[in-house]
Amino acid sequence: MDLRLAGKRAVITGASRGIGLAVADVLAGEGADVVLVARDQTALDAAAERVSRHGGRVLAVAADTTDDTAVRAMVDRAVEQWGGVDILVNAAARPGDPTAGSTLLELADDDLRVEIETKVLGYLRCIRAVAPHMIAQKWGRIINISGLGARQTGRMFGSVRNVAVAAMTKNLADELGRDGINVTVVHPGLTGTERIAGVVERLAAEQGVSTEEVEARIGGDNTIGRIVTAAEVADVVAFLASPRSVAITGDAVAVGGGAPGAIYY
Repeated sequence: MDLRLAGKRAVITGASRGIGLAVADVLAGEGADVVLVARDQTALDAAAERVSRHGGRVLAVAADTTDDTAVRAMVDRAVEQWGGVDILVNAAARPGDPTAGSTLLELADDDLRVEIETKVLGYLRCIRAVAPHMIAQKWGRIINISGLGARQTGRMFGSVRNVAVAAMTKNLADELGRDGINVTVVHPGLTGTERIAGVVERLAAEQGVSTEEVEARIGGDNTIGRIVTAAEVADVVAFLASPRSVAITGDAVAVGGGAPGAIYY
């Protein structure tokens, strides 16, 4: 299937590693021009070198999404270079630790403030900066990477931030839909990224077991029985970023390998 992404201009935050980098790589492979955004310029440059193998235009821009001025400057640079923005993928967020718990008496106010400032307001800042350009051209795709913590207990602040992203997504989808802009939220579960590989190796060493045993234990509680890879999440995001996804907006798309026993309707 041709996703009709050739020539589309995409901004991906959190793009120096993990799901953000995987999304940038898939979009570039489909012919899109990509702006890679993260805080670390050195890591961004390495990511851009990897993504540029597809032969398209790649721009690496260091920006902190907790800083509205930096976000606007990043979008201005993308528009100046390429004339506009067609796709925004928000993936810049502090990742959760799958081995960490959180009880009421352990919760600290400042930890929630960090989560909201980075993942919820950070996403909102980026959307606010690109939306006028999408409205002007009457077309756009915005995909917010959230997480299945929105549907699960166990880490309260993870649930709160991810539910907030989903609520923001639906509100913006309703507001921007008549301007040709689709807004969706993607909920990954535990995903095979560089960081998770490090967690698996640490647990295996601490417990004296194989990495395969750890992966089966922490990632095998989904329907497919294994950890979903970042590239597999990115494939879903690429479809949502394409013109072919016009019938999907405002909704949450789970990409965690299936939740056994649960029925969502």
